[in-house]
Amino acid sequence: MTEIVVTAPARLHFGMLDPAGLGARRFGGFGVGIEFPRVVVRVRWAVSGSSDPINVSGAQADRATTFARRVWSTFGLSRGVEVNVEESIPSHMGLGSGTKLGLAITGGLAGLAGISAGPEQLAEASGRGARSSVGAWTFAAPGLVVEAGVGAGGWISPLVARHPMPERWRCVLALPLGVEGLSGEAEERFFGQLRESGHAEPRVSRLLLTALLPGLVAGDIDEFGLALTQIQREVGSIFAGQQGGVFHPSAAPLVDALHALGVGAVGQSSWGPSVYGIVDGPEMAADVADRLRVAAGSGTDVSVVDFDRRGARIARVGAGRAVA
Repeated sequence: MTEIVVTAPARLHFGMLDPAGLGARRFGGFGVGIEFPRVVVRVRWAVSGSSDPINVSGAQADRATTFARRVWSTFGLSRGVEVNVEESIPSHMGLGSGTKLGLAITGGLAGLAGISAGPEQLAEASGRGARSSVGAWTFAAPGLVVEAGVGAGGWISPLVARHPMPERWRCVLALPLGVEGLSGEAEERFFGQLRESGHAEPRVSRLLLTALLPGLVAGDIDEFGLALTQIQREVGSIFAGQQGGVFHPSAAPLVDALHALGVGAVGQSSWGPSVYGIVDGPEMAADVADRLRVAAGSGTDVSVVDFDRRGARIARVGAGRAVA
């Protein structure tokens, strides 16, 4: 039996360009995929005779079922499908779990049905990308992506830049256990109120274009890190009233600890509480991670991960082996 296996990386969200919607396009942002955690989804046509055309198993099954039903209907499929989520990204941690799960299921079902769909079509079919399109563009291909923001009548934000991460750079990823970032209706309410607040536009666009991207292109982690730190504080100050500070209360001590360990490129991904430190070289990353584990204690999962360098992978498997 032919199956489609989709593997998609988590993403770090570095910041929004215009969260209050002061310009013609709202939100916009930039971020990068990381190799782990990741989503792995396996889909195939269901055995005939099943009473329900959508059969979902594995991690985050309820959430996956919602995506599968929407996509099955959107694509006008007539045959039943089986979806197994073999690996998932932790939910509400700022790592893009919902978008990557939705896109992986959509990409798998599109491949199974022989439907050609790019990132825009996958995002629309799965209902993702209404605010941030970083997840869609890091699904499509690797590298640090910049998306311009959502315009009137559009679905996902256009990609305006993509740059590879330097081969030596690594991410020290810290996940506080047992806590979550803002999501769902609370997030919707916050952005609705923000648009009416008259909040000043942050300096993020200037910092991105004149410091962060030049530092990335030059492989200068000091310039990159200084810009990222300033951006994080600019964006965090807008969200401070909602999340209890410039950073999530569980993220703030980890941000401080990484800076104390000499890491210059430090931030909170999206609403957190996930925290990342970007360093030049796997040896330095391993040393920083060891020391951060001691500083953070057992309530934080600390790991070293590489940046995603392939984008999502969609493989057709038959008789236990890849056939295309």
